[in-house]
Amino acid sequence: MDYKKLFDLTGKTSIVTGGAVGLGKAMAQAFASFGSNVVIADVNLAIARQTADEIAKQYGVATLAMQVDVTKEEEVQRMVDKSTVEFGKIDVLLNNAGICQKIEMEKQTLAEWQRTMDVNVNGVYLVSKYVGLQMMKTGGGSIINIASMSGYIANTEAQCAYNASKAAVIMMTKCLASEWVKYNIRVNAIAPGYMKTAMTKPIFEEGGELAHVLDYVPMKRLGEPEELGGVAVLLASDASAFTTGSTYLVDGGYTIH
Repeated sequence: MDYKKLFDLTGKTSIVTGGAVGLGKAMAQAFASFGSNVVIADVNLAIARQTADEIAKQYGVATLAMQVDVTKEEEVQRMVDKSTVEFGKIDVLLNNAGICQKIEMEKQTLAEWQRTMDVNVNGVYLVSKYVGLQMMKTGGGSIINIASMSGYIANTEAQCAYNASKAAVIMMTKCLASEWVKYNIRVNAIAPGYMKTAMTKPIFEEGGELAHVLDYVPMKRLGEPEELGGVAVLLASDASAFTTGSTYLVDGGYTIH
């Protein structure tokens, strides 16, 4: 057995939603480093193009940047159609696009609640549906949903809507895995803990509003975006061929408690 080949993504095509920056960009780079062509789908087309160009130059794979709002069905359909025309088929989907609003429940408007659910839950539904329909035509594939450790716990921040949405993603992962196994489509999820991005770094640094949270992380640090890459490649590749319906916690041990 050549175990290195199990992780090889050469010739495959991966769509990464919210792939222009942060965690999505890091996982898109991980896919490309193992040979996958990559579609960077993001609401910000300019940054998506910049990221796609960087990845193409660094890893020598083909890339495509697309402006996509995952809550709009027609935009999702267009993304799937264009990706299929460009690359022939879609092998991997990483549902990374998401939002988090830190609002106390009693102060949150219905519109704010619905916005979180629309992006984090309905977006995963829409993209999975249309990519899944395409995968059914071409023999299967791998869908990876980005959930959160907050789908398992009620953590200290005021983010009930976010936590509920990520719990829904974890259950959707299990249900789709069960329904789509007959089409050779594997569906798994990654549940990150507190990760270091340009947006979150100031919040968790010394003196930041959530600096105290690191006291509850056994590893006593934030996760690096690149530390999601290995798990993402595992789930995208044949190395996880017998894995479906699972959610992988990558949280520095936070949920041990």
